[in-house]
This record gives sequence, C-alpha cells and structure tokens, in this order.
Amino acid sequence: MTGEAVPVRRPPAGLTAPWLMLLLPALYSLVDAALVARGAPPWQSLLSVLAAVALLWRRRFPVTVLLLTMPGSYLDDIWLAPITAVYTVAAERPRPRVVVPCATLFALVEFFHWPVSEQTFTISRDTALYAIQSVMLAAGPAATGLLSRTRRELASRLDELTRGQERESRLLAERVLSEERGRLAREMHDVVSHQVSLISIQAGALQVSTPDPSAAGVARTIRELSVRTLEELRQMVGVLRAGGPRMDTPLAPQPRLADLPRLIEESGLRADAELVPGDRPWPEAVERAAYRTVQEALTNITKYAPEAAVHVRVRARGRRLRVEVRNDAPPVRPARILPGGGHGLVGLRERAQLLGGSLTAGPTPDGGFEVRADLPAPSS
Repeated sequence: MTGEAVPVRRPPAGLTAPWLMLLLPALYSLVDAALVARGAPPWQSLLSVLAAVALLWRRRFPVTVLLLTMPGSYLDDIWLAPITAVYTVAAERPRPRVVVPCATLFALVEFFHWPVSEQTFTISRDTALYAIQSVMLAAGPAATGLLSRTRRELASRLDELTRGQERESRLLAERVLSEERGRLAREMHDVVSHQVSLISIQAGALQVSTPDPSAAGVARTIRELSVRTLEELRQMVGVLRAGGPRMDTPLAPQPRLADLPRLIEESGLRADAELVPGDRPWPEAVERAAYRTVQEALTNITKYAPEAAVHVRVRARGRRLRVEVRNDAPPVRPARILPGGGHGLVGLRERAQLLGGSLTAGPTPDGGFEVRADLPAPSS
C-alpha cells in the first residue's frame, strides 16, 4: 500500500448534462409506450404517450406526474414511465408519508391491472408471485430514489465539512502568521528601534558638542536619517501588529519622485542626476518603486564604492519610467565593507515584476556597477 489517492473516474460532462437527464426518461418511456401499444386502441396509446411526456415535469411536480402515469399503467401495461415517476417522488419528496402511498398506489395499479380477471382474487402460487412482482416494481425504484437522495445529502454534507476544514486550516494559518508578525514586531521594536535611537542620540550629542562645522553637518544628517528611520520603523511595526496593511493610524507619507533630489543630496556621494520623469502623472506604486530603486542602489554604492562617481537617470520612455543608477570604477576599495543581507536587489526585482516591469543589475565594462529598472504605467 503506497497511500496514494486513487483517481476517481467520472463520466464525461456531456453524458450527465441536466437537460439530457431530463429528456432521456421521456424518450425511453415513449419507446416503451410504442412497443406496448401495438394493436391497442388509439385512446390507450394516447394515455401512454401522456405518461411519457409528463416525465418532463417530474422534478417540479413529482406527485402530479406520478398520478398522470397511472392511467397508462393501468390500461396499457406500461412500466418505464411509472417506475421513473416513483423514483422521482422518492428522490425529490423523501418523506415516508409521501413515498409510501405513491409506491403503494403503483403496486395496486399494477396488481389489479385492467382488465381485472377472476384469477386475480384467487389464492394461488401465480397470484402470490404476481403480487410480489407488483410490490418489487414499486419498492425497487422507491428504494433507489431514497438512496439517491441520501447520497446527494451525504455529498453535500461532506462538501460542507471539507469547506469547514479548509476554513479552519486557513484561520489556523492566519493565527500562526499573526503570532509570527507579532514576534517580528516585538523584535524590531526592542532591538532595531533601540539601536537606531542610540544612533540618533549620539549624533545629536555630537552635533551639539563638536566645534567642526562639517562634522556637525554630518551629525545632523545622521540624526535626521535616524529619526526618519524610526518613523518608518514605527509604521512597519504597526503594520505587523495589525496583521496587514489596514490600520487605524494612517501610514506616513510614502516617498515619491519629488523626494529623489533630497535622497541623492543626503547620500553624501559624488552624484549627478538627470531627473526627467515627463509631464504625465505616474501611479503612486511606480513612483515608490523608482524611489526605492535609487535608494537601494545608492546604499550599495555607499557600502562598496563610496569614492566613485555616481550617475542617476530617471526618464520617461513612452508609458514606461526608466531608472538607471550607475557608478564608475572606485579609485580605491573600501577597507571595511558594511554588512548586508543580500536581499535588496532581489526585493527590487520582485517589486518591478509585480508592476509588470523588469530590473537588471550587473557590472559595467569599465569596472563599475549599474542598476536599471523599467517600470510601466498601467493603461487608464
């Protein structure tokens, strides 16, 4: 035993179409009526045809259709139409007070079939066998209809149970995710927030105490960046604690293309910028992705080539916004490289792909490095 699920073979969808299931019993009942009505008077044949045609409405009026099949069964000895009608009554009206009388009526009509002979009332083996046959003709389709109804109800309840289990699994996964988000929020608040706060305090103290104006300017920049980082960190912690992007408190203003000049200036790099995003308004997600691309590229240059010249280009190309950040070969390699997680460019590429764009990054022939992103704007 391998434990693998055995695929269930289902009939083709066309063979179980509702219209076909409704039409087939009427067709084979007409064939039955035609075979039985050979040599019979026209009015008997008409009753048999009426019984077959009435089956088209058997699901909406099962008891009425059964009653309409009884004259043909009594006078013309047809079987298929009344058997189908009894089955439908049991499947659609499964209450015993409805099924038992209807099945009994068919059994009595079949037993006391017209023309009634004297042998019908005699006690004999043939009479007993005929009575058993009449009861079986009525009990068989009634039992099958009840079984079909029970099967449908079990399938429906099984489907409800499956949906309930899926819902419970989803709720459990959401709870685990919420707990993990809460743990991450606590870690970010307790560790990262504490360290960044210390950096801000130390930079503020240095800004006040140092007599060197350039050092004071650097300390002021560090303190402003620390305060901004703390604000963004507070917003991210709020998102994690809320379990998603919906929060009672509004998010801080998200960076846009207009914030790029300040970002480039505060990077401390020898950078020249060409920011020509065009006259058209870009979606907020595109502007935010462009800002984050430049931000990550400048951060990497600060870590790996802080002395290199940097070129930032943001230009509109039709319905696409192209972002290029390239640095020349650094004159000297930094003695100590700041640690990084290695996920920055991966995150930028995923962000660009979510917008339907692309991002490439790699070394240039002159020994530098280039990051290029194409961000499309959705058609309005």
